Amino acid sequence: MTIHIYGIPNCDTVKKARTWLESQGLDYNFHDYKKEGADPNRITSWIDAAGLDLVVNRKGTTFRTLSDTDKVKAADTVTAPALLAANPSVIKRPIVEHDGGLLVGFKPEEWAAALG
Repeated sequence: MTIHIYGIPNCDTVKKARTWLESQGLDYNFHDYKKEGADPNRITSWIDAAGLDLVVNRKGTTFRTLSDTDKVKAADTVTAPALLAANPSVIKRPIVEHDGGLLVGFKPEEWAAALG
């Protein structure tokens, strides 16, 4: 199984997710937004698969500091991918692409069902 995890390495949720994958003996590729950036086309595919409300992290500090104009962009499926690519901390973490689909956020029971 091919597993790609996207996130920020110092994010506590990403750390928990990576630890969980390792405890399950699952190999994965990690994409660090801070070093590698975020691809708007990939973000579009995540929005198409999981929905805008799930992909956008509205609870984080970065979202709260966005201008009102950018918050409107984050709520539109056409403009959100570019905004999220420019501000990857506004993307819900982690996002995992695997052979069976997409996981957004870390819920161990959901991950076990999808990856176990």
